[in-house]
Amino acid sequence: MSGSFGETACHNSNMLVLASASPRRRELLTQAGFTFEVRPAHIPEEPRPGEDPIAYVVRLAREKAEAVFKQLARTHDAPEPPQALCQGTTSVVPQIPNDETGALAPEAFLREHLVVLGADTTVVIDNQILGKPDDAADAARMLRLLSGRTHRVITGVAIVTDERTEVAAEVTAVKFLTLSDEEIADYIATGEPMDKAGAYAIQGRAASWIPRIEGDYFNVVGLPLALVSTLLESVKADP
Repeated sequence: MSGSFGETACHNSNMLVLASASPRRRELLTQAGFTFEVRPAHIPEEPRPGEDPIAYVVRLAREKAEAVFKQLARTHDAPEPPQALCQGTTSVVPQIPNDETGALAPEAFLREHLVVLGADTTVVIDNQILGKPDDAADAARMLRLLSGRTHRVITGVAIVTDERTEVAAEVTAVKFLTLSDEEIADYIATGEPMDKAGAYAIQGRAASWIPRIEGDYFNVVGLPLALVSTLLESVKADP
């Protein structure tokens, strides 16, 4: 089911765009069989005062998807149509029909077929949002907070089309073993924590510290594939 949207897109000319620069999200979508274009969004990612963690990641996911949708809905910003549609897993851009003058079809065509996926992941403990660490000291602070405890990983997902916006969130509980200062320092020295929410990667060296999770593993990596599939299927089912 997870790859059905990409397969159907080959026939209905939908264009799926991932509004994220995350290599992990790109790899997960590719692994699940989706065909897509990558267009990162550039928006402020600071939480608002008193903002609930779930509301925070859902808002960022929606803002990312909306920003990329608005950018690409203008024909001069649209990706170049590929020579062969649906070959490979990095583009599903439709061949845009020409008008009588040979110019690209109007903006309405792109808006009708554009589907943008936005996502944002954060780590939460004691209702405190842990984003990407600022530096090694910040990474050590986060890992000490997580040591020996269970925290939540929350990913907000948004699907934006011309007709509707669908948003949802996935929550996974992650248990950490107790970490020594030496283990934390050695891990930070690898550089792995520096671009990860909560300063760790479950698919990397930190896997040996995690005896148990409750929920979606792929959510902890950065993209809950089952939730994404459900939202994309709901959009595809629109009349």
